[in-house]
Amino acid sequence: MTTGKSTSLKEQFKTVMVPELTKALGLEKASEYVVPRVKYIKVNVGVGSYVGGGKDHEDVVSNVAKITGQRPVVSKSRMAISNFKLRQGTPNGVSVTLRGKYMYDFLTKLIHVVFPRIRDFRGISRKAFDGRGNYSVGISEHTVFPEISAEDVNKIHGIQVNIVTTAKNDKEGLALLKVLGFPFKKE
Repeated sequence: MTTGKSTSLKEQFKTVMVPELTKALGLEKASEYVVPRVKYIKVNVGVGSYVGGGKDHEDVVSNVAKITGQRPVVSKSRMAISNFKLRQGTPNGVSVTLRGKYMYDFLTKLIHVVFPRIRDFRGISRKAFDGRGNYSVGISEHTVFPEISAEDVNKIHGIQVNIVTTAKNDKEGLALLKVLGFPFKKE
């Protein structure tokens, strides 16, 4: 990009990354819709430890809302399981589905801000694909996100980020995430 303007990840994907992906995957004269792309991102946090200890889970809800820019959905247990000290209707998870602009903004923040802030970070694993091109990464501390102030945190919790793509297999998914700029570990 020689214009000096800051372009969004979505624009860069259409102009620069789609030709790179068609070349890397060997797709001849493919339309841009054949090339794998990110469909949506799912951000999940379990709140079982908050509820089990008698604490309020609203801290987790507000943290996820700050991180993603959307109000999360609180999922509740459908039945009681006594071995897990779980009662029916008890909150057990918080999740957000990101699409469109929010998804690309979150991807940009994840790649350029969050991963470099992780302590002793040496890259993400290539083994976290599910066989259909989707990728999952777990972040053990939510304080690596710039929206969260470490002084205001009562309890540190982890975040699970699932990146769902249109790739048909792990090879295509890996090529897509490499083009987007994900810092994978060296083989």
